[in-house]
Amino acid sequence: MRQEDRSSGPEAAIETPSRRPGAEPMELLKIHDYLWEIPRHGQMRVPGRIYASAHLLEGLRDDPALQQVANVACLPGIVGYSLAMPDIHWGYGFPIGGVAGIDAEDGVISPGGVGYDINCGVRLIRTNLQYVDVKDKVGHLADVLFATIPAGLGSSGAIPSLSVDELRRALRDGAQWAMANGYAKQADLDHTEEGGRLAMADPDAVSQLAYKRGHKQLGTLGSGNHFLECSRVDQIYYPEVAQALGLEIGQVTVLIHSGSRGLGHQTCDDYLRVIGKAMATYGIQLPDRQLASVPIKSPEGQAYLGAMAAAANFAWCNRQIMMHLTERAFREALALSDRELGFSLIYDVCHNIAKFEEHVVDGKRRRLCVHRKGATRAFGPGHEALPPMLR
Repeated sequence: MRQEDRSSGPEAAIETPSRRPGAEPMELLKIHDYLWEIPRHGQMRVPGRIYASAHLLEGLRDDPALQQVANVACLPGIVGYSLAMPDIHWGYGFPIGGVAGIDAEDGVISPGGVGYDINCGVRLIRTNLQYVDVKDKVGHLADVLFATIPAGLGSSGAIPSLSVDELRRALRDGAQWAMANGYAKQADLDHTEEGGRLAMADPDAVSQLAYKRGHKQLGTLGSGNHFLECSRVDQIYYPEVAQALGLEIGQVTVLIHSGSRGLGHQTCDDYLRVIGKAMATYGIQLPDRQLASVPIKSPEGQAYLGAMAAAANFAWCNRQIMMHLTERAFREALALSDRELGFSLIYDVCHNIAKFEEHVVDGKRRRLCVHRKGATRAFGPGHEALPPMLR
């Protein structure tokens, strides 16, 4: 990476090479200390923008993720910018940490902008416990958690295997299915993004192979970077926020990071093939075949959205069941009552999803299909999409 000898500000520029053989160096304009812009060039419809410090950007100089930001900017219907968050790194089609708002009327849907693990997400749970109260029992707690929640590649069997009809209901209802079957409370749904359910889910758009892969996997962690972590609060930056969330120094919390397991992976794989073949029908040409896209309103686009939403509902249901099983493991390992344990969800948010939202673009309110790949939504105080307790 080469920093040109210019003053800081919008005119400052960096050139960074791409791994792609024969590619021109990527020009980056410095907007301010934590925002960099890839100017429009080639097929780009909008500029690209990366939120990162100069130090973080230095680590990206050999990463093809920057080229992916530029590639995403070529998608039909994209508005504003092709965006990348500070943790940007190479992914499938979209960079991980990539975000794109696509016009809901005239734009496209791209499975690469969601990813293979549809609605991979994280939930944070608080307890009434202090670390000093449980530190001597941590080993036993870990053993019980491992015995209760299956983890690893192909893990299954956390709850009784579901029939096809019952799994269809879970794909339709998401975390609401978990509540109907004793794995959740209303408060859990109230503290989950979208209430743990996308209404546009279409279980009929999910393949039989995806059903087969997922029917034993609800309540399981999976492999890769997924985890269930028992944590403690060590530092508080905003006391008033911590108080509102019921958090304090030394308190035991739980993080659960998982997604739609084999069902979501298969769904992505299925529709990459369908959409890849359909692109020519709609005259769509893009610089990377991994960005396979079709118009949102096309039959293929609508089928993918219905299947993606069904897989997202599966993932919310999966994390909710794991939370229920984790609470049970805590009670068993520590011999506590529900009241003593105080197990309650602060929030569940997904980071591999495409959702319809309204945003102001160039001064006008527009309906967009927002692709988020390894990135979560972030709404300011008072936003109507947040649970009342968090507004």
